[in-house]
Amino acid sequence: MTDAGLTWGESVAWWRDKQGLGSADDRAVGHDLYRRLRASMKDNGQENQAEVLLFNTYCERYRGDEGMKRPALLPQVYLHYDPLTRKRQQLRKGHRLKRERMDFLLMWPGRARVVIEVDGKQHYAEGKTASPRLYAEMVAEDRALRLKGYEVYRFGGYGLIDNPDASAMLRQFFDDLEARYTPAR
Repeated sequence: MTDAGLTWGESVAWWRDKQGLGSADDRAVGHDLYRRLRASMKDNGQENQAEVLLFNTYCERYRGDEGMKRPALLPQVYLHYDPLTRKRQQLRKGHRLKRERMDFLLMWPGRARVVIEVDGKQHYAEGKTASPRLYAEMVAEDRALRLKGYEVYRFGGYGLIDNPDASAMLRQFFDDLEARYTPAR
């Protein structure tokens, strides 16, 4: 990962080395990495359908060689593994974040960091009752993330699972995100 961000191609090269896949072609290595990342999206052993929909929608956009140059969408990331966060901690520019595991992370060129969260009711309710305390904690954590240099985008799980237009909405979101963070050529 460099100031240029972290591309899918760089992730595939890293996975090839980590798994000892040697001369396997990029497509096979990419599929293997995709399966491993997708398997990480489980809650209590069950696949998180909202997260999988978001992940698959992103991945479908960038099939083929062009996708190797695009930022990798990394699920279930602990932000303290992000080199920029580690550097800030070494320079004592802030304490660790209360909630460091994010649903997704994109690292764009120019050190832009985008966190995408898919919120189930556990983020804002206790049982079936809305919880002002949980909501206040969530927005406080968002502020802390922003102060550390991350942009945070949230989706309600309900809006992804119970929305027949969710895929189209996600495609438009990713178009807009790419337009915002891709440097002009």
